[in-house]
Amino acid sequence: MTTTSPAATKAGGLRTGVQRFGTFLSGMIMPNIAAFIAWGFITMLFIPAGFFGVDSPFGWHWYPVAELIGGGGDSAVIGWQGAMTAVAEGADGNFFGYVGLVGPMVTYLLPLLIANTAGRMVYGERGGVVATIATMGVIVGTNIPMFLGAMIMGPLAAYVTKQMDRLWDGKIRPGFEMLVNNFSAGILGMLLAIFGFFAFGPVMLGISAVLGGAVDWLVALNLLPLVSIIVEPAKVLFLNNAINHGVFTPLGIEQATETGKSILFLIEANPGPGLGLLLAFTFFGVGAAKASAPGAAIIQFFGGIHEIYFPYALSKPTTILALIAGGAAGVTTNMVLGGGLAFPAAPGSIIAVTAAAVGPGIGNLLVVYLSVVIAAVVTFLITGVILRASRKRDLEAEGDSFGDAIAQTEANKGKSSAAMDALRASSGAAAGSAAAGAAVTTDRRIENIVFACDAGMGSSAMGASVLRNKFKKAGVEGVTVTNQAIANLDGTADLVITQQQLTDRAKAQSPNSVHVSVDNFMNSPKYEEVVEMVREQRDSDA
Repeated sequence: MTTTSPAATKAGGLRTGVQRFGTFLSGMIMPNIAAFIAWGFITMLFIPAGFFGVDSPFGWHWYPVAELIGGGGDSAVIGWQGAMTAVAEGADGNFFGYVGLVGPMVTYLLPLLIANTAGRMVYGERGGVVATIATMGVIVGTNIPMFLGAMIMGPLAAYVTKQMDRLWDGKIRPGFEMLVNNFSAGILGMLLAIFGFFAFGPVMLGISAVLGGAVDWLVALNLLPLVSIIVEPAKVLFLNNAINHGVFTPLGIEQATETGKSILFLIEANPGPGLGLLLAFTFFGVGAAKASAPGAAIIQFFGGIHEIYFPYALSKPTTILALIAGGAAGVTTNMVLGGGLAFPAAPGSIIAVTAAAVGPGIGNLLVVYLSVVIAAVVTFLITGVILRASRKRDLEAEGDSFGDAIAQTEANKGKSSAAMDALRASSGAAAGSAAAGAAVTTDRRIENIVFACDAGMGSSAMGASVLRNKFKKAGVEGVTVTNQAIANLDGTADLVITQQQLTDRAKAQSPNSVHVSVDNFMNSPKYEEVVEMVREQRDSDA
C-alpha cells in the first residue's frame, strides 16, 4: 500500500494552487498579447526615440511620426503641429505623456482589454462589461498605465456582479429581465468605478510604487540576476506564470512607457538557458534524451515553447543549477549593457524577442542577442560538465528515466501537452497510443473542427496544425480546423478534440458537439479515423 505524507499532500496542494493562480493570470494577459505587440510596433516606428524616430541613431524617421504620437502631455495643441512643436522643443522620451496613439493605447486600451478578459473569465460577457467600467475608474484615478489594478479590479468586479445577480435570480417578473439586468450592471459599474477612482486606485498606485522601487533597488545593488534563483526552478515546475504575468509584465510595461524598454520582459522569456541545456544534451546526453534534444532545441528556440526542455532538466535535476547560472548571466548582460524589450515577448521565441528588441534600436538588439548567447553558453558549459561527470552511470542505468521525466513534467503541469507528445514521438519514450473508446463515427456533417485545451494556444494549436496537414494530404476540403480554450467553446463546433483528461469539461461546455478524446495531440490514430470519416461524408455527397 502506498501512503502519502501530510507534508507531501500539502506541498502538492500548494503547488497546484500556485499553478492555477498562474494560469488565471496568464489567461488575462495571453489573449491580449496581439494588442501589446501592436502598441510595441507603433512605439518602435513612430516615437522620437524609436527605431524610425527622429532620434534614431541612423537618422531614419517616418514622416507621420508626429501625427501618431500627438503633442506633449501638457500641451494644449495636439495632432501633427503640436507634436512637431514638442519634438522641436526637445520633448522627452516619456511617451505616456503624448496624446496620439501611443499614450492612450498603453494608458487605456491595454489595461481595459485585460480587465474585460478577466471579467469574462469570471462571469462571461456581463462580468467583462462591469469589469471594464470599474477599471476605468482605477485608471483615471491614477493617471498611469494601471496593469496591476486591471488584473485585480477586473476579476473582483466580475465576482461582485456574479454575487449581485444571485440575489434576485429567479425573482424578476417576466418581461423585466433586460431592464433589471442592464440597470443593475450599470449602477454597479458606476459604484465600482467611483470606488476605484477614490480608494482602489491610490492603493494600487502605492503597490506599484513599492514593487517598482523593489526592482530599482535590485538593479541599483546589482542584485537583479539573483531573481533567476527563483524564476528558473519555477519554470520547470510550471510555477513561473504567477511571477511573470503577475509582476514582471505589468511592471515591465510601466518601465517601457518611461524608457522605451524594460529588462523585466527578458528575465523569464530569454530562450538562451533552454537552448544551452538542449544543446548540451545533444552533445553529451545519452539514450532517448540525446536523440530527441536537437528537435526539441528547434521547437524551443524558434517556436518559443519553453516547456519542451523541462523533462531534460527533471531527468537530471542538477542541471537546474546550470539554468539558474545561465539565466543570471543573461540578466547580468542586459543589466550592465542596458538591454531590454519594448513589449512582452510571447511566446519566448527568438523571433518574438527580436521583434521586441529592435524597437529601441540596433544597439539594443545586439545587446539582447548577446544576452541570449551568453545565457546559452553558460548553461551549455555547466550542463556539459554535469552530463560528462555522470555519463558512465547514465549509460549503465536501467529503465526509462527520460520517459519518467516526461511523465513528471506532465504531472507538474497538471495536464498533457503537444510538446510532451512530440518528445515521446521523437524519442520513442512511451509512444502515444490510441485513446480508449470506439471508432469515431457520426451522422452529423463535419465542417468545423476545434482543438481545445486550457489556454487554447500551444498544445491545441500544434494538434490543429497536425490535423490540417492530414486533411491536406488526403485531399479533403471544406473543413475548418481551429484551436481555442475550452472556456471559449460556444457550441458551434461540429467536432471537438481534446486530451482525455479535459474531455468532460469540453462536453459540459459544448454538449451538442461530437467529442473525440486523444492521449497524444501530435501522433494520435484518432486523426486518421476523423479524416476517413470526413472523406466518406464528402464521397457520399458526390
